Amino acid sequence: MELHDVWFVLIAVLWIGYFFLEGFDFGVGVLTKLLARDRAEKRVLINTIGPVWDGNEVWLLSAGGATFAAFPEWYATLFSGFYLPLLLILVCLIVRGVAFEYRVKRPEENWQRNWETAIFWTSLLPAFLWGVAFANIVRGVKIDADFEYVGTLADLLNPYALLGGLVTLSLFTFHGTVFVGLKTVGDIRERARKLAVRVGLLAAVVALVFLSWTQADKGDSGSLAAAIVAVLALVAALGAAWKGREGWAFAFSGVTIVAAVAMLFLTLFPNVMPSSLNADWNLTVTNASSSPYTLKIMTWCAGIATPVVLLYQGWTYWVFRKRIGTQHLADAAH
Repeated sequence: MELHDVWFVLIAVLWIGYFFLEGFDFGVGVLTKLLARDRAEKRVLINTIGPVWDGNEVWLLSAGGATFAAFPEWYATLFSGFYLPLLLILVCLIVRGVAFEYRVKRPEENWQRNWETAIFWTSLLPAFLWGVAFANIVRGVKIDADFEYVGTLADLLNPYALLGGLVTLSLFTFHGTVFVGLKTVGDIRERARKLAVRVGLLAAVVALVFLSWTQADKGDSGSLAAAIVAVLALVAALGAAWKGREGWAFAFSGVTIVAAVAMLFLTLFPNVMPSSLNADWNLTVTNASSSPYTLKIMTWCAGIATPVVLLYQGWTYWVFRKRIGTQHLADAAH
């Protein structure tokens, strides 16, 4: 296996890790409107991801940085062609981080309610837009002979991409719902379990349609196997959620996301960004990659840094592993 193939796999792993981890905290942000009944319950939901949400975003920075260094042509075409949706995602992530930190800086109800509304929308929009972006990458976009995107924003809002957005939004919300059930106690835990079943059924419908469409259009035996794993894991997650087995439900919902994203990368390889105008203009792991020397240096750096990141992030989750509820909140709201 060539180094550019290795880095395609590593970038796929980084995106899988990002969607697995950031997926549930996007879902929790959406639940601040769907599940929480009052200010105290919103605080509980936000506190479940408070210690980990910024660490989860390290995976996005790593995926973007790795793409820039390993496949500069892919990075250039992707970020120029998808400029507006990616800029909107970036703005949402910035506002979301500020909202988490500033929400409790003042006691006024309007102040806190406005920041909580910001958390909801800046969780919902990226959860939807990431699906739109990746669906377009897999489907293929208008790339010319110079490897430049020549389409418009409207071209990115096609039915397949919009369906992909609904899939990520519903799967992330389901993932977040079972995470809340795993991390909370009391009435909010019971309501999260019931909501998880309803959200999971919706996610199962749209995911089945999207995965079937992808497989029929771009798939092979490897992507078919990944799709089957994703569907079976989602069914298992629904069953576990219905029985109140939050740990198993969270594990299986995570497997669903891992397998679904893996399927997209399996259908993509050896391309990294197909052209819908001419197959000869596809960006591939070969023509979009950096030099072998660059990839070699990156491999050594990744081999040293990755275990460190995994260790400290795993330690963070272990330290903050206990369940919480409204009874654990401090009296003051700020």
